[in-house]
Amino acid sequence: MQSFVIGVAGGSGSGKTTVVRKIVDSLGLDQVTLLQHDRYYRDRNDLRLEERAALNYDHPNSLETDLLVQHVRELKAGRPVDVPQYDFTRHARLADRETFQPRRALIVEGILIFTDAALRDLMDIKVFVDTDSDTRFIRRLQRDVAERGRTVESVIEQYQNTVRPMHLDFVEPSKRYADVIVPLGGQNTVAIELLLTMLRSVANRQD
Repeated sequence: MQSFVIGVAGGSGSGKTTVVRKIVDSLGLDQVTLLQHDRYYRDRNDLRLEERAALNYDHPNSLETDLLVQHVRELKAGRPVDVPQYDFTRHARLADRETFQPRRALIVEGILIFTDAALRDLMDIKVFVDTDSDTRFIRRLQRDVAERGRTVESVIEQYQNTVRPMHLDFVEPSKRYADVIVPLGGQNTVAIELLLTMLRSVANRQD
């Protein structure tokens, strides 16, 4: 059985993780493989930590999307893949990879996944999680400080210099490729339930 692919995009802090979690809960943990685009940041261990920290991680070129496309094709065809692991504190790819197995559904999640035509073409359903910029910034600030060892000042500087400009240049325009838009992120229970009903219908047709 070939996996069906669900793309979940949206700005940083939009609530993609909440939507993805609800999709996984609805379809069943044992039925879903989750690939996150930010595992595929390019390996720049040739640079010093300070140089890596200064890179623009919100531009499509910062990601090895060709490798992600290859992995989606393999998983969709029923073959396992070895996925990169990334250390967000050190801004560096780890040496070890993690093996992902194909399952009934494959979720591809990330802010820039709709900017690549080859990746979009592999998706059966494209979902864009849409949330206002103030909420997204606050969520990103809280996450990066609590989970990624960042200072408040560094998060604000990165948001002003790269996150917001790249969102306007790449993420927001990619919304036009979405099949489904979920306003207000994970708080929009009506939109999410409609989405889950549709996904369950698609999953049932795979049987």
